[in-house]
Amino acid sequence: MRIVSTDKAPAAIGPYSQGIVVNNMFYSSGQIPLTPEGIVVSGGVVEQSHQVFKNLQAVLEEAGASFDSVVKATVFIKNMDDFATINEVYGEYFSEHKPARSCVEVARLPKDVLLEIEVIALVK
Repeated sequence: MRIVSTDKAPAAIGPYSQGIVVNNMFYSSGQIPLTPEGIVVSGGVVEQSHQVFKNLQAVLEEAGASFDSVVKATVFIKNMDDFATINEVYGEYFSEHKPARSCVEVARLPKDVLLEIEVIALVK
């Protein structure tokens, strides 16, 4: 088991790691729209979605994986009315390769952000 940590994504804000590699699988913690410095991205759901994907890309790369090797994504959103907008941004990162996905609306997310995404990926 290997702990994944990069300064290109926000540090964990609790007793957890950015991700873990077990055998050839990477399991990310949920990424929220924080900059690597820990500041919530300003703007709406589009800006927050892009920051989440920047953070996911950073931890995936550190793990030796990529968006193309993601097998499952779980998307947590604060408001299901934002689903179509988040889905458009999601499609920019998963255009050819389409991993399995779950999407759920939740009552509240850390730091009152609009979305959080976690992924499971195959490590190359």
